[in-house]
Amino acid sequence: MMNRRQAVAAVSACLGLALGACTNEGAGTDVPSAGTGTVSDRVPSAGEQGEEEIEQPAEPVSEVDEIVSAMTLEQKVAQLFVVRPEALTGVSVQTAAGDATRQALEAMPVGGICYFAVNLLDSDQTREMLSNTARYSEEITGLPMFLCVDEEGGTVSRVGGNPGFGVDNVGNMCDVGATGDTDYARQVAKHIGTYLQHLGFNVDFAPDADIANNPRGTMGLRSFGSTADVVVPMVAAQVEGFAEGGVLCSAKHFPGIGGAAGDSHDGRIYSEKTLDEIRAEELRPFRAAIEADVPFIMVGHLSLPNVTGDNDPATLSSEIVTDLLRNELGYQGIIITDSMGMGAATDSLGVERLGVEPLKAGVDMVLMPADLHAAYQGVLDAVAAGELTEERIDESVRRVVQTKLDRL
Repeated sequence: MMNRRQAVAAVSACLGLALGACTNEGAGTDVPSAGTGTVSDRVPSAGEQGEEEIEQPAEPVSEVDEIVSAMTLEQKVAQLFVVRPEALTGVSVQTAAGDATRQALEAMPVGGICYFAVNLLDSDQTREMLSNTARYSEEITGLPMFLCVDEEGGTVSRVGGNPGFGVDNVGNMCDVGATGDTDYARQVAKHIGTYLQHLGFNVDFAPDADIANNPRGTMGLRSFGSTADVVVPMVAAQVEGFAEGGVLCSAKHFPGIGGAAGDSHDGRIYSEKTLDEIRAEELRPFRAAIEADVPFIMVGHLSLPNVTGDNDPATLSSEIVTDLLRNELGYQGIIITDSMGMGAATDSLGVERLGVEPLKAGVDMVLMPADLHAAYQGVLDAVAAGELTEERIDESVRRVVQTKLDRL
């Protein structure tokens, strides 16, 4: 395995070439460390220093900045999307990764791919598909790929309970929460993380940090409980457990959709709570996740008219994403949307805006837009028009690259 210096050199070399022409050759080349040079190649001798101004060392360039500066705008925007494999390759159902996947990644080197049960037949097939995809990403961009899955347990389980894997479903999180045993919750997450990591996944979109306090809501089985006092310690324990199991995890669905009626897969969902009310309850599990160093937080499509003053989903709201999550809660990890193919998103925006509006709100990564190519082009068009700045794109790309370098 290459060290950090070699990894940065490999990334810079890859991104400096036309997509598809990059190899790992030269990854171990010894190059000067960023920041070790000076403005001038010639340093005055001691006798000359009284006559000439002494040159000052250049400001150090971070590894992340070095990588991002070598990327084209198109490469940077692609890194901000996590997509289904079919959206990338155009196949009807993808269960392997070969030339079509490589060519698709050369054309659009997305930051991550999310797989579902239909893509996962058995252990050998899954390991080969994910291994090939990871290798293509490394060869094309020099960066790892986020290889993602929704594996909460219970009703949201793609591997556990799937007959091709011989892994039992761990059950619904409401039952885990009902035990009151945080060590058990941690062990459940560690178990999930361990079998996912063995297959080649490195991101699990769990745990659910919602508080299921509405009997007409849809989160009753998926949530740990109906009060913050129950949910908070369980979420913190599972963030720790997933890390022990070897995968990155994501607390979801900020700022907490457990009290809403309806299903955001079908259309908009609402909460009439005020900001003070959600601070007192719904935000507490997310604070606990942040304290436990959660690498991702997923924003849900909840409309909060008494907080934002409009009916836009939280995924499109700078008041929720930037003011509340980034600034008030101080979260510095990756903020990702819930699926931008869900009814709550597509009822709110045209497909060409499904990437633009979340990025304007302060989101870092856009999950599964209804039309990947339209959403990707929409972001490029918004930058060209001055609606989004390249500096704003760079801010999120740095976060993505930093996480990949530090945690994968």
